[in-house]
Amino acid sequence: MRCPFCGHDDTQVKDSRPTEDNSAIRRRRYCSACGSRFTTFERVQLRELSVVKSNGEKTPFDRDKLSRSLHIALRKRPVNEDKIERIVNSIQRKLETLGESEIPTKVVGEMVMDYLSDLDKVAYVRFASVYRNFHEAKDFEEFIEQIGDNEN
Repeated sequence: MRCPFCGHDDTQVKDSRPTEDNSAIRRRRYCSACGSRFTTFERVQLRELSVVKSNGEKTPFDRDKLSRSLHIALRKRPVNEDKIERIVNSIQRKLETLGESEIPTKVVGEMVMDYLSDLDKVAYVRFASVYRNFHEAKDFEEFIEQIGDNEN
C-alpha cells in the first residue's frame, strides 16, 4: 500500500481488526520512509456497480459520495457515525444484490429516502429538498404535508 503522505510504495500493517458491523477490515499502517501512520479499510465487493444519471451518463458507484450525502443531511442531528456507516453498508449490499450492474440514480435516491424517513425526519426533509430539487418554500410545505398525511 502506497503511503498517502510521501508516496513510498512499501508500508507495514501494524494492526488489523474487523469494523463494528463486520463489514470491513480496518488496518492501521505505518510508513517506514516518513514515519506516518494511516488507516485503510478492506471491503468485499460483489460486483462493479455503475450509477446511471437522469441524463444517461454512467459513473462508477461511489460509496464515499453516498456517505457524504448522508453526512450532509444528518449534519448536527443526533445520529452517530456508526449508524451512518451501517446505512451506507446496507444500501451498498442491497444495490449489489439487485443483480444489475447499472443502477439508476432514482433507485439509490429512493433507498436513501427510505432509510432517512425512518431515522430522522429533519434529515429526510433536507435530503428530499436536494434530491427532489425544491425551489421555494411552497415545495417544503407540500412535502411536509405529505409526510404528515403518511403518518396518519
